[in-house]
Amino acid sequence: MAPTDDLMERVVNLCKRRGFVFPSSEIYGGFRSTYDYGPLGSLMLRNVRDAWWRSMVQLRDDVVGIDAAILSSPKIWEASGHVATFTDPLVDCRKCHERWREDQIEGVCPNCGSTDLTEARAFNLMFKTYVGPVEADSNVAYLRPETAQGMFVNFLNVLQTSRKKPPFGIAQVGKSFRNEITPGNFVFRTREFEQMEMEYFVPPGDGPKWFEYWCEERMNWYTGLGVPPEMLRLRHHETDELSHYSSGTADIEYAFPWGWGELEGIAQRTDFDLRQHAEHSGEKLEYFDQATGERYVPHVVEPAAGATRAMMIFLLSSYQEDTVGGEARTVLRLHPRLAPFKVAVLPLSKKEPLVELSRSVLGRLQPYLQCDYDETQSIGRRYRRQDEIGTPLAITVDFDSLEDSAVTIRDRDTTEQSRVPIEDLTHEVFRRLGL
Repeated sequence: MAPTDDLMERVVNLCKRRGFVFPSSEIYGGFRSTYDYGPLGSLMLRNVRDAWWRSMVQLRDDVVGIDAAILSSPKIWEASGHVATFTDPLVDCRKCHERWREDQIEGVCPNCGSTDLTEARAFNLMFKTYVGPVEADSNVAYLRPETAQGMFVNFLNVLQTSRKKPPFGIAQVGKSFRNEITPGNFVFRTREFEQMEMEYFVPPGDGPKWFEYWCEERMNWYTGLGVPPEMLRLRHHETDELSHYSSGTADIEYAFPWGWGELEGIAQRTDFDLRQHAEHSGEKLEYFDQATGERYVPHVVEPAAGATRAMMIFLLSSYQEDTVGGEARTVLRLHPRLAPFKVAVLPLSKKEPLVELSRSVLGRLQPYLQCDYDETQSIGRRYRRQDEIGTPLAITVDFDSLEDSAVTIRDRDTTEQSRVPIEDLTHEVFRRLGL
């Protein structure tokens, strides 16, 4: 089993050592709360996005996707309320001059312990920039703090081109930016992050029904990818917690090493966003039901998750330490859909013609799966490395393979090995991976 006392430290160390996540700008001393995703991390993050897209778009006929711009008219953020209300209450410590979010420190400076704090003042979390060569108020733009608004302002475009009708959804995966004052806990809270959001447009009155539906669907997505159910909970917001646009919100929370933390939010946004953009733009953002002659502004249910935060909990949930053959090993028991490499091809020797045959085996699988190829060190050490980075299957090509045209497949979780003909290899790999 994985240790619980220093689990976070062990996972962070593994991420750096094996190439999942690096501190950004490290050779310059780093840049606070920004991270670069290395060879394995970029693969896993892509797999997280793909798994979400598969569940939310590919396997459904009522959801379509878009990819909206990061920069957009500042009028969008005025209409949505972000310019006026997307703020954190900040206080300064008069003793050590550190700045903190008032709602997170309970009246005491975490740095020096002083209670001599300034009055709270609002700080807008959006990054401001300027479009064009002149830094003037007329050229102000914002890096988007969420992907949702791009879906709302494209509602009519999608409605007309996709020929969908409520209930239907618009999904998007992309970068968002928030000027967080107190980022931290590795990639849990960062200023640059990746969101996976879907706006599900429903007839007025159907919001509560679809809200319950999406709460269950989204919980099932995490458990279906290997997160233990006891590590998750659904927490409904109290009335005083609700955002200005929400008539009901629930957070899927995960039991992080430091306590329960938000993983994903599911919100009933009502018709707030469409009505706001209709008012500010002068366009009617409505749906006309030709069958009934009814015209209405749809209500919206929004499941909004973070790709980087999801990747983090998949790593935490899959990290284990056990003993195999009397030797300790670290293993990431990642779901095959999430594992950076699905298969590793390991020739028993670097001598020809074994390498040539191994490359041929690799060539059979690479068109369909992300594979690793490793011919250095002992086979035992190579197995341990693949276990530690979460590779579900390892294929060993040995000298007998030259005679019987078969290879040995080793299972990451059970460490069991079996012989498979090379001709049947692709089919057998897919069968075992369950893909």
